Amino acid sequence: MPSPPQLPETILKATPNGPITVYDPYTTTVLARYNGSQCPRNGITIIGDNQFASSHVSPETGVGSIHLYYWWSPSFTQNIPLPEPVAPLAATTDGSYIFSGGVSGRIHSVMLPSGNLIHSFSAHQKPISCIMINCDGSLIISGSEDGTIAVTPTLLLLDCSIDTKSKGNKFKRFVGHELPVTGLATGSGRSDGIIISSSLDWTCKVWSVVTGAHLDTVMFPGEIGSMVLDPSETELYTGGTDGMIYKRKLKVETRKEVARGGDTVVWGGVYDHAVVTMVMLNYGKILLTVTEDGKIYLWEVNSGKMLSGFVETVGGGVSDIVVMKYGGGFGTRGVENGESGGYCGGAHVGKAVNKVMEMEEAVKAVAEDRGRAISDLESAIEINEKLLNLMLEEADAISELETIK
Repeated sequence: MPSPPQLPETILKATPNGPITVYDPYTTTVLARYNGSQCPRNGITIIGDNQFASSHVSPETGVGSIHLYYWWSPSFTQNIPLPEPVAPLAATTDGSYIFSGGVSGRIHSVMLPSGNLIHSFSAHQKPISCIMINCDGSLIISGSEDGTIAVTPTLLLLDCSIDTKSKGNKFKRFVGHELPVTGLATGSGRSDGIIISSSLDWTCKVWSVVTGAHLDTVMFPGEIGSMVLDPSETELYTGGTDGMIYKRKLKVETRKEVARGGDTVVWGGVYDHAVVTMVMLNYGKILLTVTEDGKIYLWEVNSGKMLSGFVETVGGGVSDIVVMKYGGGFGTRGVENGESGGYCGGAHVGKAVNKVMEMEEAVKAVAEDRGRAISDLESAIEINEKLLNLMLEEADAISELETIK
């Protein structure tokens, strides 16, 4: 039977106290749910073609780790322990490495699939609030609650033999915000492009990656909790903690020069809660915004009109949303009748996961049976050894009696 048509895009939504959910953003259909993680802010990332990762902080012990999921399994398949609780995550496009931002201000680099910790690099003085990889993969860019932005060469985080305090390394720290950094964006160029940072200090700032020069500051009417740059790199959208959405023309004349592009305008409606996440869909034609109480809205960029909105309250709010291009392999049918979801799309979504779960249970049962069989065999061997020793002792006694006679 041919598979149903795949979705162009799906969104992966994480919550602080509930499941991770996959949606069709255009119909609001729930396609899959994944359990086992309590994900903090900016704590999910896509890994390669068939996995994603979630930060997790144990509510019982406070220990931090990263959970790895395959699309087809509703539970995480690998737990990677870390030296401290972490929140934001970013992974290389080939899925070989993942970078996490810790509460101490350190960036932890991890090799996949082994889960081995490669390096823990001190980039900030306070917890890291956001982290990303630039387009060519050469730089790790992080923002912190101390108001700084750090630009770290990827190689520095993958080679623990490099002296991070050496004057020869190209690590840079930009000090530009008075309050925590809430978002980061880069242009589509190489490592000689620009960085945009948003902050609770009511500003977004533009930086030169190469020189670290401050190129522009955009003031807003309130605290900025999230932002996104459109694919043309000319429109900057920000979400306020006051529930407002703002639009700003950002005219980039060159990779190193930014000119002011006009006034900031109120682009979206007014909400009761902060706008915590914003992403672009359909090649920049659709803006998706999420408020901290779990409301998700789609906006048509050209007209500024709201296309749809829905509320999904499972898990108590939203901690992060990422976009999966080409649908992540999911089809058009949603999760029904308590199914957990999974990969393969269409009518096979729930069945595929149920099959996987059945296989996992079968493997577990076989392992348990094998363990019991091994235990029984060990007991039998032990009993036989005792009987053999008794027989040998009896034979020795008989031999001694015959010798005396």
